[in-house]
Amino acid sequence: MEHSFYLKNALLLADGAFRPLDAVVENGKITGLSASYANDGDLPELDGKGMRVLPGFLDLHTHGADGVDVNAASAEDLRKIGRFFASQGVTGWLCSILTDTPEVTLWCIEQAREVIEGGPYDGAPLLGIHLEGPCLCTQYKGAMPEHLLMKQADADFFARCQRAAGGHVRYVTLAPENEGVPELIPRLNAMGIVCAMGHSGAGYDRAMQCVHAGVRSSTHLGNAMRLFHQHDPAIFGVALETDVYVEAICDGRHLHPGAVRLYLKAKGWNRVLAVTDSIMAAGLPDGAYKLGVNDVIVEDGDAKLPSGVRAGSTLTMIRALRNIASFTGKGLEQASRLLTENPARLMGWTTKGAIAPGRDADLVFLDENDEVVRTVAQGRTVYLRK
Repeated sequence: MEHSFYLKNALLLADGAFRPLDAVVENGKITGLSASYANDGDLPELDGKGMRVLPGFLDLHTHGADGVDVNAASAEDLRKIGRFFASQGVTGWLCSILTDTPEVTLWCIEQAREVIEGGPYDGAPLLGIHLEGPCLCTQYKGAMPEHLLMKQADADFFARCQRAAGGHVRYVTLAPENEGVPELIPRLNAMGIVCAMGHSGAGYDRAMQCVHAGVRSSTHLGNAMRLFHQHDPAIFGVALETDVYVEAICDGRHLHPGAVRLYLKAKGWNRVLAVTDSIMAAGLPDGAYKLGVNDVIVEDGDAKLPSGVRAGSTLTMIRALRNIASFTGKGLEQASRLLTENPARLMGWTTKGAIAPGRDADLVFLDENDEVVRTVAQGRTVYLRK
């Protein structure tokens, strides 16, 4: 059977704890876990001695890595990003298209669709498309090109994007205060799109209206948005008060470790998502890079526009995992939820995010230093450290 093996001698993260379990993988799925040797199907054996095995990481918000910017990425360029991500423990990701011209946006969508529908390759599977914009506010635009922002929600534009994507647009960031956004949200939900709010100066009432309309997430909470005020808690307060998921860029720059702890205290460990918001500089040295139409300078690993505004990150998911454990004093068992089960639950990926029978065999093997040794996506080894 293709993409089948018997994993033995590893510590598997199952039911919230690392356990000495063997795993049966058949045709890319986990079909059994056993506390004793049970290779009844005489499958090829994979020895995980000395390894801890976690569910594969899921990154819902990234603009690139390894020298490739999503807004300029061909299909093969996107696969290059996916190969790098596999080396960082990622087994599924959404490519985030920064606000751009309609023509460039549609071209990017076409490239992503080719990769998504093109079948397995030697990298982390691309699971869909995230449109970060263009329906965002100018005051909190961050690295978004202001002249290309959509001031009034245009449902036809998003429908056109979803048609071009073959249904693979899965996640959209919107500014609640823009005209027509509350009415747009149910229409996007009906297209199979999860709506997030961000890049916004919305007040409390408007943000809450959008949550009631169907918003389920908040894009990089605390960054590029109006912050909490006691007289108007704003979008920030709504994100913390309600049951929406919140993205957190856990690089120690976008958020103070205390802010990450606050999010977890307010939301619980099942409503915070670790994202990288990485740019093409991830995995590369300091220097000059691009983020969509923007020039970006990376110094000491920190990505900024020439104006000094932070523009994405150079974070990787394995570093985010280690940072969360450090920020909170919790083990990888707890910290990994932000990279695995939480994004899977938000996106409705019921076969991902956990090591259990019936789930995809998406696995990350870590050594004693919490470094990635092997990454398996749907039963296929997509990265093996040399």
